[in-house]
Amino acid sequence: MKLTQTTVRLVLAEPLRISRSTMTARDAVRLTVEHEGLSGHGEAVTSVFYGLDTPTLQRLAALTAESLTRFAGPETALHALRVGELTGPGTPAAMTAATEAALLDLVGKRTATAVHRFLGSPVAPRAATARTISLMSPGRAATQARALADAGFSLIKIKAGDPDPETDLDRVRAVRAAAPRARLLLDPNGAWTAGQARTLLPRFAELGVEAVEQPLTPGDPEALARLAARSPVPVIADEDAVTYEDARRLAGRVHGINVKLPKCGGVHAALRIATLIEGSDTDLMLGCLTASTLGIAPAVHIADRARWADLDGHLLLAHDPWTGIGGADGFVTAGGEPGLGVRPRAVGAPRADAGSGSDAAAVAEDAPRAGADAGSCAGSRVAAASWSEAS
Repeated sequence: MKLTQTTVRLVLAEPLRISRSTMTARDAVRLTVEHEGLSGHGEAVTSVFYGLDTPTLQRLAALTAESLTRFAGPETALHALRVGELTGPGTPAAMTAATEAALLDLVGKRTATAVHRFLGSPVAPRAATARTISLMSPGRAATQARALADAGFSLIKIKAGDPDPETDLDRVRAVRAAAPRARLLLDPNGAWTAGQARTLLPRFAELGVEAVEQPLTPGDPEALARLAARSPVPVIADEDAVTYEDARRLAGRVHGINVKLPKCGGVHAALRIATLIEGSDTDLMLGCLTASTLGIAPAVHIADRARWADLDGHLLLAHDPWTGIGGADGFVTAGGEPGLGVRPRAVGAPRADAGSGSDAAAVAEDAPRAGADAGSCAGSRVAAASWSEAS
């Protein structure tokens, strides 16, 4: 087997502003695994929060390419990945997830099987996905919400964490008035103190907010659990629920856990978490980072397991280089073709689904995690992602 990598720049159709940052672009490193005339693809995207810049991802991809040469085929490599024998100790979850996606895509093509089928779903999952309205004026938020509702979106996620909480409340009121039948999620990205949350959550409950993601600054999951126990709005853990062990500590103590494949390590890691929390009164949310259709597709193949799907990162892009999961009408659908069921978009082909709003695409893009190192990998085109940090 041979693994090659390509780096592309993903530019957002408009800046995405959350409580701690504003993002305008990020890089995607595509992994292509070739074996016996077939190719499988996966994608890892840069993230300031997870300490993953472009050179780091390229270096990790090169190390993965070396490791893959030890295996006779994608099936044995996939097994080795799942038991921790393919990637080295400390390999970031995002690279593990991208490698797994490429191998799943290739195995699916070799067996003429869509990925969701050998993950246990005989019917291609189809899920209503949220679209995010970032920090903006209430009037502009109302305009976007009305357009989203008209396009078919029934779930809207509203970013919060404005320096003036009354602006957040006005934004939610405006969205509620513009899209009265939409279900509303709220995401402050950890901007509130416990005292602020206790004051604000009853007011958002009165506005019909269905659930709130990570209201408290991450790093104190016990505080998040205490807040959830008394909150009038269901609380979903995001930044405080990265790993399986994080989920184990919070199972039954928060109302939901937002599982993103790049932070947990791929679809099988996500399914382990889903099994763990089943029956615990903690529901599964499937989220994503801003990525192309290729990067979002693996999560769509397990979207039928989730109460909430927030898989719209590809819809935020000015140009999505891949196609195959839809989303413009408010629904994402796993491709029925072998593998991930996605394909490159023809150069210059128009897309009808570009626009504002995304999942937690810029989630915690304000500080790198400790321990991430940077290196370079020759032979790949470097296109530096750009962030403009919010004050």
